[in-house]
Amino acid sequence: MPQLCTLNLNGIRSAERRGFSRWLKKHKPDYLCVQELRAQESDLEEHLLQPEGWSAAFHPAAKKGYSGVGVYARRCPERLTRGLPFDHLADEGRALRADFEGFSVVSLYAPSGSSGEVRQAAKFRFLDELDPWFDAMAAEGRPIAVCGDYNIAPTAMDLARPRQNEKNSGFLPEERAWFERLGRRGWTDVVRRANPDDPALWSWWSNRGQAREKDIGWRIDHVLCNEAFARLVDGARIDKKAGLSDHAPVWVDFRQP
Repeated sequence: MPQLCTLNLNGIRSAERRGFSRWLKKHKPDYLCVQELRAQESDLEEHLLQPEGWSAAFHPAAKKGYSGVGVYARRCPERLTRGLPFDHLADEGRALRADFEGFSVVSLYAPSGSSGEVRQAAKFRFLDELDPWFDAMAAEGRPIAVCGDYNIAPTAMDLARPRQNEKNSGFLPEERAWFERLGRRGWTDVVRRANPDDPALWSWWSNRGQAREKDIGWRIDHVLCNEAFARLVDGARIDKKAGLSDHAPVWVDFRQP
């Protein structure tokens, strides 16, 4: 059964120092969406740029050492679409879509608003701009999975300390409402659907206060599937022990159409 995985690398070269290439060879995801490359393609060694056995494509940010997304796959995509159909944050390397025979996967990296009001306003605008993009993909009818770091914990169940974070970026009412609206418009959070009662389904931990050691985390990395793809999903999980970055790999098992 094919496996789809998404992982925020917090810098691909940093993740490589933690064993990213070894992990890739051992776990062999059929389709891997990565975020926060923090590198240009010219910065990458050949074994990261085109690992043996994988096709790889990237959409880095214009600013060096910042943002960027990529898709690794064990088959070549029929088409690649870099970026989003709007100008806001267009130079930040926020999305890469790979179309394969019968289905599509998208690596998406939504901005964080934690640095202050200006950046939070930019995040709100980015989310608003995504709405028609999601609607257009849903209207295509083909199976599509949008995988990545959304920088949103959708519900109080999705972070260890919801009351302490009610006014913090990533758990603001407006962000949670946006995520909920996507669900009403036909996009399924397949990881939560597969693990409805797991109270510690974290995918990210702060570097402060020994959060990882104490397992005080957030679930902000998601695989959202339209109805056509969601019907193909047989299971989903988060590998909290991978240790490649401050995020954990999120895995989805699905039947290839």
